[in-house]
Amino acid sequence: MNTREAARRWAHTWATAWPLKDVEAIAALQEDDGDHFAEETAPAEAWFGEPRVDGLSATAEYWTVMYISGEPMTISGCTVLRFDDAGLVTEARDYSHVREGRHERPTFVR
Repeated sequence: MNTREAARRWAHTWATAWPLKDVEAIAALQEDDGDHFAEETAPAEAWFGEPRVDGLSATAEYWTVMYISGEPMTISGCTVLRFDDAGLVTEARDYSHVREGRHERPTFVR
């Protein structure tokens, strides 16, 4: 298993599946007994930075705009991931910052 490829697949899937509310695509990234929490049911615009990899672990920075009751909410954060030998997520921890309104992502996240 290549951790960088697994992390890129994870980020790409989230970036494309979250706006579509494709929970099945996101859940397919998880190991059955994996530890994970996410709010992927609200519509969102999502961008992910290039994952940083160390062994079986990776971090991925993200920037998203969700619309709650029609109002934009900007969330920036970083997800720390650990993968199994099949490239599925066994652990995911998310650290984020939430701001009301629609805010542009910084250039380093593009």
